[in-house]
Amino acid sequence: MAGRPSLRVVIVGGGTSGWMAAAALARLLPGRCSLHLIESEAIGVIGVGEATLPHIRGFVERLGIREADFMAWTRGTFKLGIEFRDWGKIGDSYVHPFGTFGRGKGDVDFHHYWTRLRRAGVAVPPLEHFSYACMLARGNRFDLPATDPDKLASTYGYAYQFDALLFAPYLRRIAEGLGARRTEGKVVEVLRDGASGNITAVRLEDGQAIQGDLFIDCSGFRSLLLGEALAEPFEDWNHWLPADRAVAMPCRTETAVTPYTSAIAMPAGWRWRIPLQHRTGNGYVYASAFTTDEDAARALTGAVEGAPLADPRPLRFRAGRRRRSWAHNCVAIGLASGFLEPLESTSIYLVQQAITALIELFPDSAKCAIERDEFNRLIDMEYDRIRDFLILHYHATTRTDTDFWNYVRTMTVPDSLAEKIELFRRAGRVVKYREGVFLDASWIAVYIGQGIEPEGYDPRADLPDATMLTRSMQALHGEIAATVAQVPEHLHYIDRYCAMAAAA
Repeated sequence: MAGRPSLRVVIVGGGTSGWMAAAALARLLPGRCSLHLIESEAIGVIGVGEATLPHIRGFVERLGIREADFMAWTRGTFKLGIEFRDWGKIGDSYVHPFGTFGRGKGDVDFHHYWTRLRRAGVAVPPLEHFSYACMLARGNRFDLPATDPDKLASTYGYAYQFDALLFAPYLRRIAEGLGARRTEGKVVEVLRDGASGNITAVRLEDGQAIQGDLFIDCSGFRSLLLGEALAEPFEDWNHWLPADRAVAMPCRTETAVTPYTSAIAMPAGWRWRIPLQHRTGNGYVYASAFTTDEDAARALTGAVEGAPLADPRPLRFRAGRRRRSWAHNCVAIGLASGFLEPLESTSIYLVQQAITALIELFPDSAKCAIERDEFNRLIDMEYDRIRDFLILHYHATTRTDTDFWNYVRTMTVPDSLAEKIELFRRAGRVVKYREGVFLDASWIAVYIGQGIEPEGYDPRADLPDATMLTRSMQALHGEIAATVAQVPEHLHYIDRYCAMAAAA
């Protein structure tokens, strides 16, 4: 990188977003930037984003972090997917796995063969019985995936469930060890250049002005730089995702430390359950138009499995995103850029993708129009596609028992989602993207898990002999069950691999 200029990068806000950005920039762009992070302990952090997607493993690896050490410090557990309970109708349960259905090989996806037999009247087990990841999760078992692509145990990935309040301090140690500077203080003024509109400095409560070339807004929902100082408009998606509040509360773990997150439908939204090594995280995400804060807090307190470890903590938010996440010389990352409820654990993923895009498009100067436009294209795409996926969960319900579920069931959805649903309903087809987070198996799990079964299927699924296809499917079902039975229980694996650090 010799000869290329070094930019003064100022990060406003710490927490998960700020320290993820600081650690990644310090590790992956040495010499290209000097890092100065400003945060105020008086403001605090949200600290409830405890569940992740498999992409986080790549982030941990690129930072040179040993997985077992990271999990022990953050008191982490493994995550094979997300269980959805009572979403299609009360009594339903399905798992969105981080893995394939079938062996994940061939030109025709497994669910087309499954659909063919179902429509022919053949009694076949539910689709999730043909997912190794689903059956590991149901069996409360875990092991690292196999590296041999011919083995069933290679057909899945995994993510982490960890204590978000321990994650940021862990990353802070890494970032500061790589040269990032931290200043304690509250930003009270944002200074801008009169000609370009670029931010030139931020002034702190004690009077000092911290100058920079590129500013990263990690100030949370307030969006101090992008939203307040630069007045970047916010695109509100509340009409599609009406949940606008949450109440969170940890409790003692009384049941299984499951290798998955649970999302349990409630009268006016849904409740999360995230088991860690030392406690279980709980929260009720709800729409304030359909219930009161007091009723939501009572519902959560009455639903948790063990003794509460803190009082219910209220949160308020709006679903949506800023029109641009990068404006002038300011890049917003995390909640300062936008918010999508944690139904599919996408919050930290969106932070990671913004950081990755920034590193790949890192400019040589504050004049960065081309890099800025491409960054915004990528981040807008991520938000829009995740938005559609989240709306699907609500809209695909058949529940009629509360006003909330009647609303989401009958609401008009984006054309982009309506087309996806119709394509799957008619022929079992999943819209494929070269970019974006959720692959075919994710969409298939939600479609079929909530009762949208295809009326047709890929014509190539008719090629195998029906008897041979049935026998093959029976053999796969038996092989998955037998292989899963040999895998260690989740908690036993954790105790051997990454038992929580006493110092955490």
